[in-house]
Amino acid sequence: MSVKRFQPYIVLLPVLFFSLQSMAQIGGNSVYKFLNLTSSSRAAAMGGSFLAVYDGDITQALFNPSLINPQMDNNLSMSFVDYFTDINYGQASYGKTFNKTGTYVGTMQYLNYGKFTYADETGQTSGTFAANEFAANLGWGRALDSLFTLGANLKFIYSGLEDYQSYGLAVDVAGTYYNPKNLFTASLIFRNIGTQIKPYRTGNTENLPFEINLGISQRLKYLPFRYSVLLTNLQKWDLTYFDVNDPDNKIDPITGEVEDKGGFTDFAQKAMRHVVIGGEFVPSKAFSIRFGYNYQRRQELGNYNKMGMVGFSWGFGLKVSKFQIDYSRATYHLNGSPNYITIRTNLSDFSKR
Repeated sequence: MSVKRFQPYIVLLPVLFFSLQSMAQIGGNSVYKFLNLTSSSRAAAMGGSFLAVYDGDITQALFNPSLINPQMDNNLSMSFVDYFTDINYGQASYGKTFNKTGTYVGTMQYLNYGKFTYADETGQTSGTFAANEFAANLGWGRALDSLFTLGANLKFIYSGLEDYQSYGLAVDVAGTYYNPKNLFTASLIFRNIGTQIKPYRTGNTENLPFEINLGISQRLKYLPFRYSVLLTNLQKWDLTYFDVNDPDNKIDPITGEVEDKGGFTDFAQKAMRHVVIGGEFVPSKAFSIRFGYNYQRRQELGNYNKMGMVGFSWGFGLKVSKFQIDYSRATYHLNGSPNYITIRTNLSDFSKR
């Protein structure tokens, strides 16, 4: 393989080095959290924010750029999420393939927090204000050989919360192993490597929501079914926290310290918070049924007295004429379940006679 062919990948080496430095930045809070909100109905139905499924679904490019491939050429998708109260968000994506350099996907993300009322300490109101966040993404993907693909996203981020404004720049880097013979796919993703260019307050630069994710999927040979296993937030092992409402948490009456659960139970709790399980039943090219389970979501947002379906999600995909319509619903809390709607199409189909 010539040096010229390696040039696009050599450019990504500094990004990979920077990602190793970012791994230490896991403490405290981070900004631009909306970057980790999935708009893909398919991914949401299967419990997570990303997938390791190599096909022509352009909505997967935003969270896993190594899935960008020529099947996405001239594809257009639009997603809308009816979140909580007046909050809504979504994305629009378009893909184009160039023979010499690979396939590119441009995506616009937005998050609308709704309108808020100005009020002082006495309750006197004086108008309203808005809060919105946006990100313009340019994704690129290319096959290294018959089994491995590489991809990256470049993100320009804007956040406006009342009179506070911030700008940021980030990249994602991902690699995928896809074996069509064994119907197996695995992806490793480094997300949100970057920095604030302009913080909300001068001199108060905050971290971006950096993540390392790993996903696999396996399509069964003799059944129209695919299962997915996602491992999230691999940059940090312990995602647990002390919850005073958790009946399993105990405090030493003498020292006042939290008693360590220890043993296998503690290990299993920490391990399972990284795991998201999903499935996709595809009886035909025109219809599919999906479901998922997110353990961390159930543990952090469920009510200990009545867990209900918190952490579970479901959805379906339907091919209607030239359009693919996906719908899903994910249960975050007993009092609310966001609705996800995605419509995608290949614009080339409209020019065919």
